Amino acid sequence: MSKRLFFLLPGLIIGSFLLAACTAGGQQNSQVKLASVSSLPKQMQDAPVAVRTAYQFAITNPDALQNVPCYCGCGAIGHKSNLACYIKEFGADGKPVFDDHAMGCSICVDIATDVMKMTGDGKSPAAIRQQIVDTYSKFGPANQ
Repeated sequence: MSKRLFFLLPGLIIGSFLLAACTAGGQQNSQVKLASVSSLPKQMQDAPVAVRTAYQFAITNPDALQNVPCYCGCGAIGHKSNLACYIKEFGADGKPVFDDHAMGCSICVDIATDVMKMTGDGKSPAAIRQQIVDTYSKFGPANQ
């Protein structure tokens, strides 16, 4: 039994260091601010995690999503940016008036998720916009 431990111990130590390195590398994204789940309407609170997180990101980071177009075809319903897929407007009290479009649109959610990741990675708004255009323009016309 002690021979087994002797051979397993280096693997456990190396594994621990690798896990710590992966965790440290992922901490940049944890700096992205998200609104609380309780600030969302019930239907959005109950949405799949990716959808719910995208709405939480939209509330707290509207400029990030307003900077990028959406490619799902929502320009036809008046959306001017990816932000419009989540929030119609902010009221005089600062509270968002939600749009439920992104509840059923994976392209909208994918774009917001990519913007959130790149924001957490410290990319500039111009670089984020260009990456979204490069990645999603194949899906249809931009809404801005």
